[in-house]
Amino acid sequence: MKKNLSYIDSVHRDGRIWNIGVMLLLIAFPLTVAFLFGAAPDWGALLVGLIATAPMYWAVGVIETITFVPMLGAGGSYLSFVTGNISNLKLPCAINALEQNGVSASSEEGEIISTIAIATSSIVTTIIIIIGVICIVPLTPILEAPVLEPAFAQMLPALFGGLGVAFVSKNWKIAVAPVVLMLILFIFVPALNSGTVGIMVPVSVLFTIGVARILYKRGVL
Repeated sequence: MKKNLSYIDSVHRDGRIWNIGVMLLLIAFPLTVAFLFGAAPDWGALLVGLIATAPMYWAVGVIETITFVPMLGAGGSYLSFVTGNISNLKLPCAINALEQNGVSASSEEGEIISTIAIATSSIVTTIIIIIGVICIVPLTPILEAPVLEPAFAQMLPALFGGLGVAFVSKNWKIAVAPVVLMLILFIFVPALNSGTVGIMVPVSVLFTIGVARILYKRGVL
């Protein structure tokens, strides 16, 4: 007799299948191109490059898994790691949806809401990309207009600013420490920029958890 899987069990089963499938596809594409065009890379140079860069991505992968999964839920995490753009798109969408419905990602309701929000975000992103590819030529003069350049530069800060105000207003005591830390790091460490967000978000999360625990132990919270 076939055993009926619970919702969360089916999420883990399907999530593993799709993540492994996408991983195989990502690996298969460059190998297929190399085979068809006879353009294999310099394997020695590739190995040297991997040795220099891969450990950083392994560390980021472990940290992001630990920090993002509790916020996104199981289904949302599987979907986010397949579709990408977690910190600057999927995470804000999921958090906003959970916040609007007053549920946590660890609950069954939160699991479903987070997954729907991330799936919707992925679909909308894909549609916008398709429209952008079709319209890029006629819209190029407008998008490259100097008058619009400042607006495009502030889109991501505006998104996170709106989310930040909502969460900081709930408990400003917890928010002070990570905000100060990030300001100090980005002001006095020039190497940090938008390309390091993937690393700094998990670092900030872990730092905030540590500070919140200390404040709680001292009776401040």
